[in-house]
Amino acid sequence: MTYTLTEFLAHAVAMEQEAADRYLELADMMEAHRNDAVAALFREMHRFSLMHRDSILERARPHALPQLRSWEYRWRSPPEVGGEEAFDYMLEPYNALRYARVNEVRALKFYRGVAAQAQDEELRRMAAAFADEEREHAQALDEWLARTPRPAMTWEEDPESLEPLE
Repeated sequence: MTYTLTEFLAHAVAMEQEAADRYLELADMMEAHRNDAVAALFREMHRFSLMHRDSILERARPHALPQLRSWEYRWRSPPEVGGEEAFDYMLEPYNALRYARVNEVRALKFYRGVAAQAQDEELRRMAAAFADEEREHAQALDEWLARTPRPAMTWEEDPESLEPLE
């Protein structure tokens, strides 16, 4: 499915806002359960999502973006917003980082898909640039994961685990 440039930008802004909202919700929940290390990680991801949203809004400034209603988006849930698996108050920092990384990889794939299907050169260039930014976010999370102690059981071993990372 192809996008116009303004449709794409509206979707990208919404995706980052939804991700920011989810990370803030998770941070608040972790804080309420005194899981302060994970709360801090999710607050940092919230901040990164807002920064990325603001960067997209800056790039979109010359364009009038459509004001899409929730049912007008081309997804059931935004690609950068994970499911309910992180709503476990005992979540450990390593698994919180994995959750965030999976979300970044999902967004990366979304942007790559848009770039691959784009007919408009500016849209293709912008979607590819957003994909590169998401790849950088995933790489930063890889660095955090490398410095974070692994718990005794990871999501790979959990029968209700996330899909493996690529």
